[in-house]
Amino acid sequence: MSGPTHDPALYRPRDVVEITRALVSVSDKTGLVELASALAAAGVEIVSTGGSAAAIAAAGLPVTEVGDVTGYPESLDGRVRTLHPVIHSGLLADLRLESHENELASQGIAPFQLVVSNLYPFVATIAAGVTGDAAIEQIDIGGPAMVRASAKNHANVAIVTSPSSYPQIVDALAAGGTTLDQRRALASEAFAHTAAYDAAVASWFAENVAPAGASDPSNPSTSSETAAAEHSEVADTFTVTADLKNVLRYGENSHQTAALYVKENGTGIAQAEQLHGKEMSYNNFVDADAAVRAAWDFDEPAVAIIKHANPCGIAVARGSGDAIASAHKRAHECDPLSAFGGVIAANRTLTLAAAESIVGIFTEVVVAPDFEPAALELLSTKKNLRLLKLPADFARETIEFKQISGGLLVQSVDNYDAFDSSAWTLVAGEEADDATRADLEFAWRSVRSVKSNAILLANDGASVGVGMGQVNRVDSCELAVSRAGDRADGSVAASDAFFPFADGLEVLLAAGVRAVVQPGGSIRDEDVIAAAKKVGATMYFTGERHFFH
Repeated sequence: MSGPTHDPALYRPRDVVEITRALVSVSDKTGLVELASALAAAGVEIVSTGGSAAAIAAAGLPVTEVGDVTGYPESLDGRVRTLHPVIHSGLLADLRLESHENELASQGIAPFQLVVSNLYPFVATIAAGVTGDAAIEQIDIGGPAMVRASAKNHANVAIVTSPSSYPQIVDALAAGGTTLDQRRALASEAFAHTAAYDAAVASWFAENVAPAGASDPSNPSTSSETAAAEHSEVADTFTVTADLKNVLRYGENSHQTAALYVKENGTGIAQAEQLHGKEMSYNNFVDADAAVRAAWDFDEPAVAIIKHANPCGIAVARGSGDAIASAHKRAHECDPLSAFGGVIAANRTLTLAAAESIVGIFTEVVVAPDFEPAALELLSTKKNLRLLKLPADFARETIEFKQISGGLLVQSVDNYDAFDSSAWTLVAGEEADDATRADLEFAWRSVRSVKSNAILLANDGASVGVGMGQVNRVDSCELAVSRAGDRADGSVAASDAFFPFADGLEVLLAAGVRAVVQPGGSIRDEDVIAAAKKVGATMYFTGERHFFH
């Protein structure tokens, strides 16, 4: 259906619009009384609803209930308040058109020049664990209708959806009204506001309200061709919305523009509090996220050191001393050369002992759930060192996506917890003793954070050599061995995917690797198994791989 059309010659120019009447209906009442006070002082008539009207009246300010304007009381427990022609005609009348002006006058309807509205807190409600009908009650209907109507009619109406915009409205009152440029900018924010809201509701429905017949085996429309599309974990649409937090100095390179956007109620690296140091760069965020990914794969105290999104050291604590200091020292020993200028993540509070270990090493970023005061004080002596404190409710994502030309790839995250070593299949050598099995489990978890093709050598809960990102597995094996040097002898190895030939494994075995864990599945598995058996090495197949592109 097409919308109404008008002769452009009929439009009368309109830039500055004086505010004489405002419609106010907000869920977030931050700054509401202050804004209402400024409106009242300027002689603006305030029409309001429910709790907003009560808050304004309680402040001793004049306010008209919306029901007094419509002649219809709020009904259905507040589900119907502003959905009335008297309200929406006042929002949508395009007063650049004489016909609209005359029609309003003939019906005795006064137009609005300002609408202040933000929506029911649906995202916060579901984040608090509310489900079912109680969550559905937080789906706003009248609010989005008001916001969209006002944004559409921004030629005549200023729509404000955030308390952060209140100061510019106060300034506009003093200046004689809002300008067209201001109203355009506010309308853009408003449409983004409702888009994000609708996306949150749609995502919640996709996750919590199964489509009828999607899992019904008797449904004749279900076939092998449509099963993937109707899978309960895959939605028909995938919407990403986020708000601008910071404009970054540049992107991966100095000629690229970049910015940080954050998801509402996100609890990841984007929401980390920067306690000290230079402004975070695009690459800093990428590496910090990779470091957290690696360190948080372990339940015990662990530290990961990342350079260009790849680990140059991962370790868990050993001994009776300070756990995080131990983990950092052991991670750093894996590849001290590459650790220069790296990013460090700890999965426990960063201690003074760990800070003393870090402070003498050039490091770009340190990320931790918290910092001991003495550790923060010591690390803050490094002027440019960025210190990030993760949110208290930090949680890793369950879904990840990647942009490709023309679309997005979306997948569930690689969950290392699904790979229990008790389910591995021994294909060569003797069963590993407890210490060897623990090292194999450590290596298998750690290799998840290494870009494919990935080989990681480990010993006693610490990486000793990492081969990453090579276009063939033999090169990754040789790189891991060369990085490890003498430490390769007696280590264990993890390969993120199968060995297509025995040659890569033979590189590891020749360096003294005593046990290997890999997915298996190559058409030449028997050749690979034979190479392990030839030297008496232990090898397990997991049945699953750990690709990370």
